[in-house]
Amino acid sequence: MEIRARYTLIGIFTLFAVAAAFAFVYWLNHAGGLTRQTLYRVRFENTVSGLLKGSGVQFNGIRVGEVVALQLNPEKPKEVTAVMSIDHDTPVRADTKVAIAFQGLTGSPVLSLDGGAANAPPVTSIDNQPPLLSADPDAGQNMTDSARSVLRHIDAVVTDNAEPLRSLIANINTFSGALARNSDRVDGILSGLERMTGGGTQKASTHVFDLKAAEGFPALARIPQGQLVIPEPDVVGSVFNDQVAVVTPSGDRSTAFQAKWPDTLSRLVQSRVVQSFENAGYLKTLGRQPEGLKIDYQLLIDLRSFQVVMSATPTAEIAFSAKIIGENGNILGAKLFEARMPSNIVDEASAVAALNQVFAKVITDLVLWTCKTA
Repeated sequence: MEIRARYTLIGIFTLFAVAAAFAFVYWLNHAGGLTRQTLYRVRFENTVSGLLKGSGVQFNGIRVGEVVALQLNPEKPKEVTAVMSIDHDTPVRADTKVAIAFQGLTGSPVLSLDGGAANAPPVTSIDNQPPLLSADPDAGQNMTDSARSVLRHIDAVVTDNAEPLRSLIANINTFSGALARNSDRVDGILSGLERMTGGGTQKASTHVFDLKAAEGFPALARIPQGQLVIPEPDVVGSVFNDQVAVVTPSGDRSTAFQAKWPDTLSRLVQSRVVQSFENAGYLKTLGRQPEGLKIDYQLLIDLRSFQVVMSATPTAEIAFSAKIIGENGNILGAKLFEARMPSNIVDEASAVAALNQVFAKVITDLVLWTCKTA
């Protein structure tokens, strides 16, 4: 008898534990767990497709509760009331907007509560019912319904204007036929307009000229042992990108010359300066600093002028400043290089030739000064 009594007590205790576990799970799902919850009602005047009991409730994108009940109004078939349980501290106001949002890859619907003015009154309950919020009339309308509504409106517009549309299409056909019959005359009219506006003649083709590196250096008394990097020069003066700059005495560009460099002038000068150092025998020069390579010096160049001035005596002029920067960032030397050379310039080739002569002079001075200073 004592053994049977123990088995009976164990069975009763097991049933009680299972019932308590079920009660605890039910309380977590329906009473809000350990946080204090408040019930609200939301009235929809449209379908709430996909909204289910247990769907989430978000306030400004933050989950604050869930839907605990969905109710139909027998007297108003289109009306649906959703009861939601949300955190008691959620700042729901009378002007809080309610909508249905879709989340994730599966598009699961949730109730979305949006803001409200800080000075708006809180929602109050009537007849001991949870406070009532009204959703936007289109809150439950899904994408398919919206697309169908738009298509219905388009169909109505097309139907109401069928006759004017037919007339428009007929007029377009008539106009295109007239253009086809008179295409020769239209071409003649367009050609006449082009000649009258000065667009009939084609511009002369643009010639491309190169900038030459300096050569014929005297023997260098000293060649630095360190690695020299020559970055792309900065442009601080009137340098016309990849155009060979030929200007008037007032500084305006002359349209009589259309010559171009093979690259932008800053990159072209960088390349030719590196080549000039190599021609002088200083081979440890680079145009950029590779990763992991120790650099001893940098030669920074600021282009100020690189042009031909077409005055009474045409002159080719080049001016730039140069700075030698040491490994620790100190300026080891700085100098302004400039040169002008009167030349007999009659065409693009002679203008480029004059610039090359001036460039050879100033770059020779630059190389000799750098090797002496670094």
